[in-house]
Amino acid sequence: MSMHLVKGVYAPASKPKKVDLAQMEKDWRQHSKDMRKQNMPCLQFNTLQDYITYRTGKVNSKKKAFEAYVPEKTRLRDETRYPSRTSPNDPTAGLLKERQVYSGDYMIGIATMHKSNLVPVGRGDNPKDYATMRRS
Repeated sequence: MSMHLVKGVYAPASKPKKVDLAQMEKDWRQHSKDMRKQNMPCLQFNTLQDYITYRTGKVNSKKKAFEAYVPEKTRLRDETRYPSRTSPNDPTAGLLKERQVYSGDYMIGIATMHKSNLVPVGRGDNPKDYATMRRS
């Protein structure tokens, strides 16, 4: 049975190729130039050896140690307490107001005019005017 028919089995990796230093140096300079043009100087390499290790895949990324965030200056708001308008000993605090009721004798009712407009009907007014939606 050949190796290409078995799932998950691969041929051993080939030996690494020899690095052409002259070509790598040209590539390194071109890479640095391109990164400067693209305004990404953080992706430049300082030495040729750093670039070669990057190109050959032997880069060991350095993991940063965890640093807890400490704010420079904590700004607290003003903690002035203002007392409520009503005192807790007031028995009328929070109670509903009495409902207002009309106690006069001029108004005899409320008429509905155009677009649900409520109009008071007085004692001397003609109710037919409100039924035909006429204004006085």
